[in-house]
Amino acid sequence: MNTSPVSRPLRHLISAAAAALMLTGALHAARAHAATLTLYNAQHEQVVNQLVKDFEAQSGITVKVRSGEGPALAAQLVAEGDRTPADVYFTENSPELVLLDRKGLFAKTDAATLQSVPARFNPADGNWVGVLARENVLVYNTAKIQPQQLPASLLDLAKPEWKGKVGVAPSDADFLPLVSAVLALHGEAATLQWLKGLKANAQIFDDDEGVTAAVNRGGVLTGIINNYYWDRLHAELGDKSTRSAIHHFGKGDVGGAVNVSGAAVLKASKHQPEAQKFVAYLVSERAQKLMAGGHISFEYPLHPGVAPDPILKPFNELSPPALSFEQLGDDSQAGKLLRQAGLL
Repeated sequence: MNTSPVSRPLRHLISAAAAALMLTGALHAARAHAATLTLYNAQHEQVVNQLVKDFEAQSGITVKVRSGEGPALAAQLVAEGDRTPADVYFTENSPELVLLDRKGLFAKTDAATLQSVPARFNPADGNWVGVLARENVLVYNTAKIQPQQLPASLLDLAKPEWKGKVGVAPSDADFLPLVSAVLALHGEAATLQWLKGLKANAQIFDDDEGVTAAVNRGGVLTGIINNYYWDRLHAELGDKSTRSAIHHFGKGDVGGAVNVSGAAVLKASKHQPEAQKFVAYLVSERAQKLMAGGHISFEYPLHPGVAPDPILKPFNELSPPALSFEQLGDDSQAGKLLRQAGLL
């Protein structure tokens, strides 16, 4: 049989194309058989959407996201029990994780995952892992109040001289852990007295974004928030349009308490290896850099090899009070005191 000069290269090309098609088909088949994870998410969606997209591209595992407030999702998980469709829970604040851990709903987190962050950001039992941290701060309008006029302690905001001068969002999920911190450090009577003082003094908002915006436009002098709400507003508006700044409470004052967000694998998950892989991804250097960079989360990454967004005050310059996750508890008592004070 005669062979033309082009037939052999053509045969190689056809063989290569066929191999490529077979490989593509195999990859599609593998992806089709990969587990689909359900993530109950109480972190900010703009952050999680980017993480999920990157994880799916890296792993071939699909992630369905159900987003909501941390306490509401935690209550849903308790109600669902071992019938929950959730594989992973990712939330902004540790008390919800403590609650679910006490209910026995979490699987053990892989040891290698726990070792990705310093031990102080993980619970003693290793049933969830810390992912990000942020600080409670006081935002203030720079045109209407000077730094030297700001309170030395968060507790001072309950004094009569602050009437009408502070904004709070007691129904925001981020406020509960702060109340839990006051409770852990100062006891029930002092916490209730402080909350009643805030009730008398404060302008009430739906959320921390509302507090931050109101302070920036001069609607209220100061506001109790988490740092990332102001950092995000500052990044969006720029220096010229930002008419506010944040005050960091010092010397271990409760006003500078640090909140830790975390993630856990549900014991009821039918996709344990894949769920563990997703939680490990959240504390990987790759994911932590994604969260820390590009003005996305404005939270502190907990991976020791990843620097925070340069807009943030260095983490080692903060002076939060020393509080364990067990001391903060599950927010249940904080919620009762907020209702007793008339703030909820």
